[in-house]
Amino acid sequence: MEVLVRASLFARRMTRTAYGLVLTFALAALIVTGSATAPVGIVSLGAILVWTVLLARRLRAKLRLTGDASFLLDFELGALLAVGLDAALLRFDGTLSGRFSPAIYVLVALVASFGRPGPGLAVVAWVVGLDALIRHFTLGETSWEALATQAGFALAFALLNFVLLRAEVSRIRVNARAGVARELERLRDDARSYRLLGAGEASAQPQPQNQRGVAVSNGSPGSLGSTEERLARSSVEEIHQSVHYALELLRRTLDLHTAVLLWRTDAGTHLRISELSTGSEAIHDAPFSLGDGVLAAVLAKKEAVLLENLRPSYKVPYYEGPCPVRALAALPVLDDGVVRGVLAIDRVENRPFTPHEHEIVAQAARYCLRAIQNERVFVQLERAKVEQGKLYRAAQALGAAMSEKDVVEAGVRAAREIASFDLAAVTTWDESAKVHEISAARSEAGEIERLVGQRFRNNTGLVSMVVTNRFPLPYKGEFDPAHQVVLSKRLPWPSIPSLLVLPLLHHGRPLGTLILGAKRRHAFGDSVRPTLEVLASHLAVSLSNARMVQKLETMATTDGMTGLLNKRAMLDQAVQKVAAAQRFGRKLSVLIVDIDFFKNVNDTFGHDVGDVVIKGLGEILKRQKRTTDVVARFGGEEFVVLCEQTDEAGALLLGERIREELERAVFTTAMGAVKVTCSVGSATFPEGGAKWEDLFKGADESLYVSKRTGRNRVTAWQPPNAARSKAG
Repeated sequence: MEVLVRASLFARRMTRTAYGLVLTFALAALIVTGSATAPVGIVSLGAILVWTVLLARRLRAKLRLTGDASFLLDFELGALLAVGLDAALLRFDGTLSGRFSPAIYVLVALVASFGRPGPGLAVVAWVVGLDALIRHFTLGETSWEALATQAGFALAFALLNFVLLRAEVSRIRVNARAGVARELERLRDDARSYRLLGAGEASAQPQPQNQRGVAVSNGSPGSLGSTEERLARSSVEEIHQSVHYALELLRRTLDLHTAVLLWRTDAGTHLRISELSTGSEAIHDAPFSLGDGVLAAVLAKKEAVLLENLRPSYKVPYYEGPCPVRALAALPVLDDGVVRGVLAIDRVENRPFTPHEHEIVAQAARYCLRAIQNERVFVQLERAKVEQGKLYRAAQALGAAMSEKDVVEAGVRAAREIASFDLAAVTTWDESAKVHEISAARSEAGEIERLVGQRFRNNTGLVSMVVTNRFPLPYKGEFDPAHQVVLSKRLPWPSIPSLLVLPLLHHGRPLGTLILGAKRRHAFGDSVRPTLEVLASHLAVSLSNARMVQKLETMATTDGMTGLLNKRAMLDQAVQKVAAAQRFGRKLSVLIVDIDFFKNVNDTFGHDVGDVVIKGLGEILKRQKRTTDVVARFGGEEFVVLCEQTDEAGALLLGERIREELERAVFTTAMGAVKVTCSVGSATFPEGGAKWEDLFKGADESLYVSKRTGRNRVTAWQPPNAARSKAG
C-alpha cells in the first residue's frame, strides 16, 4: 500500500512538473505531421489555444521570479517560442527558408540573451532538431548542407549574443559597484568629518532599527550597508537636508548667486563642499587646500571676511575657472573653538553685504552647526541605547549560566554581539600558584583550540601584565607580534593586527582575562572598547559566582578530609545504582571498610595521627577503585565502596587488595611510624538484598563477621548459618 501511495504522489508531482514539456512536444508533433500547412480547423484552433495559454503561463512564471529561472522553465519557454515561430513561418511562407526565416535567429539570440547557458544551448538544439524534422517529414527536403548552415548560424548568433550581452552586463555591474562604493566612501567621509563616526569606524552585522528605521549596532568595520554606519548615513542625510534648506533660503532671500557650506575633511587638511545652493554650473566639487584662495583668511583669523569688487583673477576655490562673482562673504563655523567649516555666500553684481545680511548669514551658520551637533547627540544616544541593550542581554545570559564553562561560552557570545572578532580565549588566574590556565579558546579556523588546558607561569606577556596591572592591553588594541607576547613564548598567539586583553576583576581581585583578536585593523576602537570592558566586569562577577556555586556543591557532596563523597552523596548514588541493577539485571556489590582498633590509634597517638590514617585509607581506596566505582566516607573510620557489574568474587578480590595495601602501608607521624589494618564486609545484589537498605545491611553484617572472627579480613555476605570468611 505504501508503495502505491508513493508511486501515486510521484506521478502527480511529475504531471505537475512536466505537463508543459509534454504539451510542447505534442504541439511540435502536430507541426511535423503537417497541421501548420493544412486548412484551419478545430485541431489547429485548439493547438493555437493550448500554445497561447501555455506560453502565457510560462511568461508569467518567468516574470514573477526574482532570481534565475529553472532549466525546465527556460527550456519550455524557448521551445514554445520556437514551435510558434515555425508554425507561423509554415502558415504564411509555406517554408522555413522564406523571407521571414531570419526571425529564427532573432529568437535564438533572445533566448541566449535572457537565459542561462544551459537552457540556451538546449533551445538551440531544439530549434535545429525541429527544423530538421519539419524539412524532412513536412517539406520533403533532404539538403543536409542547408540544415548544417542554419544550425551553424543559430549557434553563432546564440554564442555571440551570450558573450556580448554578458560582457556588457558585467561592465555595467562593475561600474555600478564602483559608483556605489564611491558614494558610500563619501558618506563615510561626511560622517567622520561631522564626528558621527570615529576614525576607522564602520559597520558590522544587521541589528534592530531606531525610530527612523535605521539599523544600529556596534562599530566594527564592514560595509556601510548595515549597523552603525546606517545610523551615520541617516544622520548625514538629515544634516544635508537641514543645511540645504538653510542655504536655499539664504540664496532666495538675499538674492545670491551661490550659498555654500564648506567643511573640513576627516584628515583636516582640506575643505570640500558639504552642501550648496547655486545658480552656477561651474562648481569645483573636488577638495581644496585650507590655504587655497580668498577663504584662507577665514580659517587663519577665525573671523568673517567680507569682500567686494572681486576680479576674475581672484581665486574662489569652489568655482572652476575665473571668478564669476563680484561680492563675497565668508563666515567661520566654530565647533568647540575649532574652525570646522566655512559658510560662504556671493553675488554676481558688485553690491556689498549689509550688517543686517551679515547677521542673517551668521544665524544660518549657527543653524547649520546646530543641525550637525543635534545629529551627533542623536547618534550618541542611539549608540548608548543599543549598547545598553547588548549589555542587558549579556547580563541575562551570564546570569543564567551556572557552570564556569557556561559562563565562558555566554561571555564569548555576548562579546561577539558587541565587536566583530576572529579569535577569543579566556584565561584563569591561580593566585596561590602564580599560574595562568587557558580555560576556553574559540576561532573560526581552529587556530587556538589546541591551547585549551595549557598552563603558563606569570611572565612579561600581555596576559600577565593585564592581570598584574588590572588594565586592558595593548594600547589602542593594536598587536605587534614582533615585540609583544600574548601568553608565553612557548605558546605562540596567531599574528593578527588587532588584539584586546581585558582583565576579569571581581572586587579588584583578578580572576583571569578575556582575549579577543581580529584579522582586520582597528577592530577594537573607542566605540566598542568601553562596552567590552563593562562586559568583562559582568563576566568576572558571573565567573566568581559560578566558582562559588561549584564550591558549595562540592562542599555539600564531598568529605572535606579525604575528598571522597560524603554519606549524603553516597546514598543518592546508591539508590540510582540499585535501580539500574534491577532494571538491567546486573550484579552490584557493596563493600564496607572499617579500620581496626581505630580508637586505640586516636587514644595513643592523638586525633591528628588518626586523621592521617583516615586520609591514607582514602588515598588507597581512590587508587584501587575503578572509574565506574563510587567511594565515600560514611562516617568516622568507616568507608563504603559501590561497584557496578561486580559479582561476589570480584567484590572479595577488590576487598582483599584494599586490605593488603593498607596492611603494608606505614604512616609516618611525629609520634613515629604507625601501621593499621582494616576489616571488610561485602554484599552482592540481588542475593544480599534487593533494596539498598537490605544490601547495605548485608554488607554491614559481613563486616561484623570479619570483626568477630579476628579482624584484618574480608567477608562476603552469606545466608544465615552459612557465613564464610577469608583470612588475610
